[in-house]
Amino acid sequence: MKPIDTKAIVMGVMFGIMWASAFTSARVIVQYAPPLYALAIRFLLSGIFAVLLARVMGQSWHLTRRQWIATLIFGVTQNALYLGLNFVAMQTIEASLAAIVASTMPLLVAFASWTVFGERIRPLGVSGLVAGVVGVALIMGARLQGQVDMFGLGLCVIGVVSLTVATLSVRGASSGGNFLMIVGLQMLVGSAVLWVPALAFETFDVTWTWQLGVAFAYTVIVPGIGATLIWFMLVDRIGATPASVFHFLTPFFGVLTAALLLGEKLGSMDIIGVVIITAGILAVQMAKQKRD
Repeated sequence: MKPIDTKAIVMGVMFGIMWASAFTSARVIVQYAPPLYALAIRFLLSGIFAVLLARVMGQSWHLTRRQWIATLIFGVTQNALYLGLNFVAMQTIEASLAAIVASTMPLLVAFASWTVFGERIRPLGVSGLVAGVVGVALIMGARLQGQVDMFGLGLCVIGVVSLTVATLSVRGASSGGNFLMIVGLQMLVGSAVLWVPALAFETFDVTWTWQLGVAFAYTVIVPGIGATLIWFMLVDRIGATPASVFHFLTPFFGVLTAALLLGEKLGSMDIIGVVIITAGILAVQMAKQKRD
């Protein structure tokens, strides 16, 4: 058996922290700006910056046909659908709840990988996924005791299905290099799609505050470019199913960040849940090493 891929775990934890923090910054943004306009502008700026930086690094936008298809799918499903729906939902639900719903994605990825792609999952890996479900269930149970806007929750559920499709599409985009260029291009795709509903359904009514400026800049740079780049590299390194398990970290870090910055509740079940989730991540990683 090969040793546990420590670098992959570090990358996954970094991704989990950066990705989860986006729910808090998004919650701040939608209090001051229309969600779809804000997201369309965010992806436009992030995409241009990433593409220019990729060119400076010598990366090419002449992608393979498979990479272009995957990039288009990823841009539509993750950026336009998943994040667009979540931004709209967070006008009425807490950032922590949106983060928890998003963390169920690894289950959908594992199921799709098994049923669609015929990918085999070892018993230890299944145990890890089950542990992740238990951990998320504990956190979710504590969060759902209060009143929840079911429409907003429904948008998050549709969004996590879209995120599953996005994750599986990285199978094609993560091969062949040009990671940063792909990140930038899929953001530009998401921006182009989001401008349509933004112009059709929203009014550009913005309350200009320093909180909006800080949250927007952070969202563009850290979860927007940084987390997405790490995600592509992680999927290329260990595969979509093992990488997706790191989304199980989203509920804890999402709840913790929202508690620290927005004053949302952090309970004992959140802490117990993340311990179980961590054990699940290690189990899936060990199962992958055994298979390799």
